[in-house]
Amino acid sequence: MDIQLEKKKGLRPKHYGYIALGLLLLFVGWKLLFGSSVSTFRTEKDRLSIAQVSAGKFDDYITINGNVAPIATIYMDAYEGGRVAEKLIEEGTMVKKGDIILKLENMNLYEQILASESNLALKQNDLRSTKLTFDSRQVEGRRSLATASTDLQRLKRNFEQNEALYADELISKETYLTSKENYELAQKQYDIVKVQTEQDDELRKTSLSGLDTDLNRMQQTLSMVYERLDHLNVRAPADGQLGFLDAEIGQNIAQGQRIGQVNVLTDFKIEAEIDEHYIDRVKRDLSASLERNGKEFPLRLRKVYPEVRNGRFKVDLVFTGEKPETIRAGQSYNIKLQLGASSDALLLPKGGFFQSTGGQWIFVVNPTGDEAIKRNIRVGKQNSRYYEVLEGLEKGEQVITSNYDSFGEAERIVLK
Repeated sequence: MDIQLEKKKGLRPKHYGYIALGLLLLFVGWKLLFGSSVSTFRTEKDRLSIAQVSAGKFDDYITINGNVAPIATIYMDAYEGGRVAEKLIEEGTMVKKGDIILKLENMNLYEQILASESNLALKQNDLRSTKLTFDSRQVEGRRSLATASTDLQRLKRNFEQNEALYADELISKETYLTSKENYELAQKQYDIVKVQTEQDDELRKTSLSGLDTDLNRMQQTLSMVYERLDHLNVRAPADGQLGFLDAEIGQNIAQGQRIGQVNVLTDFKIEAEIDEHYIDRVKRDLSASLERNGKEFPLRLRKVYPEVRNGRFKVDLVFTGEKPETIRAGQSYNIKLQLGASSDALLLPKGGFFQSTGGQWIFVVNPTGDEAIKRNIRVGKQNSRYYEVLEGLEKGEQVITSNYDSFGEAERIVLK
């Protein structure tokens, strides 16, 4: 009986072709399925700005725009309120310190001056009357003291004579005792008159001193009132140019109201605003320069204002050497502000891409130039021309630096 043999299972040569075809189909399917998940944007290469990453010296500076202003501005506030009676100097006129610019009228102040003058006159009359009274008492007191002194000497002499006569028993005891009592009474009366005279003199000194003090105080008060009267003449606080004057004839000016300013033109400064991004790096005494007619003029940052408004902060710069000959207040200049020393770095030209990426990524063009791939990068400092590249790019690589807003969420750019 014949035994049927089973065919051996396994791969035969013809099966290898089927397997290769299946793998090929699987790879194509994967490419179609997953390769298309990378968002792609197609555009013409000529419509883009493409720049090359280079190595070189990075100049750590920023370019800012500033306006020329007087080195100092002195404001004029009204010391006294009043009605504008006369306007003597117009805006833009050069003035000297002390020149009268406005004359004000203040009837209340005039009344105060009259009242102060009347009070001072009354006080002076009171002082004169008091002095006359004390002088009369002083004369009377000295007359009484002189009389008491004379009486004392006379009665003392009579007592001493009677004392000697009584010792010789030439007069009676009653006569002796009477002269003694008269002498002792005269002594007491002299002491009383003397004490009273001394007290009157002391009272006169203290009273007149107090009255003199009051009188001097009133005179000082009157002088201050007269100074207030002089303040109705609004004067220039310094030599310079009257910048603006907010006052017209007939206008009422309140005390302390700002009515104008004087620009000191002995020198100039430049006022500029800087983006708050640099607030931690901008310090006093930084060097700067501006170019005018092919010549550079050095500057120094004198003041940094701490307040930030609308994302910007203010600085003042002053000239450290020669100034442009035609410099005028209000002129605008581009200023190069040096933030630090130059250093070797990879340099990425500035472009509109930064507004879209914040410097966190960029499209890098491949060597063939037909596509660009999104790549994460890290940039450091920046100046008016370059960003300092810290990570993500190599020297010689081409990158798209134009604006990315039209690319949407694309991660791959096909360049036609």
